[in-house]
Amino acid sequence: MTALLLGALGLTLSLVVPGILASARWPARTPAGAVLLWQSITLAGVLCALGVVLAGPQELVSELGSRRPVGAIALIGALAVAALIILRLVVSLVQVSRRSRARRARHRLLVDLLDTAERHGALPAEVPEGLRVLDGPLPFAYCLPGRSPRVVLSGGALQVLDAEQVSAVIAHEQAHLRHRHDVVMESFTAFYRAVPRPLRSRAPLDAVHLLLEMVADDAARRSTGAAPLRTALALLSDAVSPDAPAEVGSADADRRRRLERLDGPDPRSKGLTVLAATLAAGLLVLPTVILVVPWLDRALSAWPL
Repeated sequence: MTALLLGALGLTLSLVVPGILASARWPARTPAGAVLLWQSITLAGVLCALGVVLAGPQELVSELGSRRPVGAIALIGALAVAALIILRLVVSLVQVSRRSRARRARHRLLVDLLDTAERHGALPAEVPEGLRVLDGPLPFAYCLPGRSPRVVLSGGALQVLDAEQVSAVIAHEQAHLRHRHDVVMESFTAFYRAVPRPLRSRAPLDAVHLLLEMVADDAARRSTGAAPLRTALALLSDAVSPDAPAEVGSADADRRRRLERLDGPDPRSKGLTVLAATLAAGLLVLPTVILVVPWLDRALSAWPL
């Protein structure tokens, strides 16, 4: 019964909950809390899969009344499959991280070679270390995280934005760097690639990408105010950072939702943040206490150790 309940919970978290949460409006009022909830959903799904693998064979052996040799084989098989699941996730994370860092290093070298920041007088009085300017009419901005982070602006962005708007854009990109949003996206990308196609959903990738942009928007809003950031967001093109995961791209709908947040008062809610954090903790703790702990107590006496 434990394996069935964990399996049902895992499928619900993998196939049903992502669509519901991605279409909800309240996460925009607490983007950081919503990201935490998405992380909890992802981790809970992995734990459910491991729970099914470990509990299923033990419950089947107990139900059939098999002898100890059969139980020992089932235990070894369950542990092997659980180890394979964990190994697949770790390998996916290492691959995503390695490719991102290699791509980031190449791109950092290019922007350093092509930098023309010294030729632009429209930069803020306090130019952050690592700011690079690339010639070109297309107005865009992005960041390159890592040990030697870069904030990249185009000459076109400096032509259409005033000094206050440029400061808002830089504050937005620095928030991405400061909070290491690249690591968050790498973890979700790795999980997405590791999960078999019939069981995975794109909703977490797209939703978390948008929520992280909102987190950076809030940081820039606190630094420079909403008006400069709103104007800059409307004027900049939809260029995506070369460091962003390949599965994620900008969309007009995402831009509209971000502008809607900036058009009104600050939508952040401490109450919703606490609620999201509570849901995230409950999602990890309650299934463990209600399902896994009682099963583990029975399994320890049943397994042929």
